[in-house]
Amino acid sequence: MDTFALVVTIGVALFFTYTNGFHDSANAIATSVSTRALTPRVALLMAAVMNLAGAFLGSGVARTVSEGLIETPRGSTGMGILFAALVGAIVWNLTTWYFGLPSSSSHALFGGMVGAALAGGTAVYWSGVIDKIIIPMVVSPLVGLAAGYGVMTAILWAFRRANPHKAKRGFRIAQTVSAAAMALGHGLQDAQKTMGVVVMALVIADVQNQGDPIPVWVKVACAVMLSAGTYAGGWRIMRTLGRKIIELEPPQGFAAESTGATIMFGSAFLFHAPISTTHVITSSIMGAGATKRVNAVRWGVARNIVVGWFITMPAAAVVAALAFGLVNLLAL
Repeated sequence: MDTFALVVTIGVALFFTYTNGFHDSANAIATSVSTRALTPRVALLMAAVMNLAGAFLGSGVARTVSEGLIETPRGSTGMGILFAALVGAIVWNLTTWYFGLPSSSSHALFGGMVGAALAGGTAVYWSGVIDKIIIPMVVSPLVGLAAGYGVMTAILWAFRRANPHKAKRGFRIAQTVSAAAMALGHGLQDAQKTMGVVVMALVIADVQNQGDPIPVWVKVACAVMLSAGTYAGGWRIMRTLGRKIIELEPPQGFAAESTGATIMFGSAFLFHAPISTTHVITSSIMGAGATKRVNAVRWGVARNIVVGWFITMPAAAVVAALAFGLVNLLAL
């Protein structure tokens, strides 16, 4: 039964990674597709390959998820907590995908972990949640907004005398690189989050000791599932990011993607902080787009997105707590 519970939990974790891939594929490629720098299928293929590569670039974020947010639970109850956390995250992912809302898969997972832990009587490391989740959740969009605006302002100044048509053509080519960097950062951030959950499941099942290196098969499985989900594409969210917030042009797309990729790499390598790629790219798009004129950004759409950000963690936590209650009832 313990082995069965472990296999089921790992399977659900990998399915969460798949939903994360198609939910967040828009983060990497929506701007490139909307500016016609890349065709949708080429963009998805490129993003899938770079997601796969990014998953092998580090392990700091995975360690934060597996050791820094909740106490590692034990026994069958512990596996039930982890299972319920993943159910909460998956339900929220699918709900927001259906409505085309670019919410954070990462914060759905963290909310699920906290909600299931509280329901199961497991300690939550609130200092870790605040330092590694809440503060970056608030700070990273503000940095993305300001940096996107700053980078785009610098581009406008540097190319103020350039031929507009030639400049746009050049930025379409440059977007291939910036979109690849975004996808690489997405793989670095989001694949590691699931790796952390799988490692926690292995520790609960006494298959692995806490603090051991992440097994290669865990890295490969999480990377492949994230990459496959990315290639499946999340067209509903892509329309929101690529068109509904603002009508992007290649320079704005390049500025937003470059800003988002830089923030993701910096947070992963310098702080081991699992930030939301959704928050970063959305705010970077708003910042870069606002250089046209402030009212060029559809702030009503932006407001709905931001509201979704703030309710993601508590909503996923509630679903996870209910899921744990159901699992606990069936286990009796």
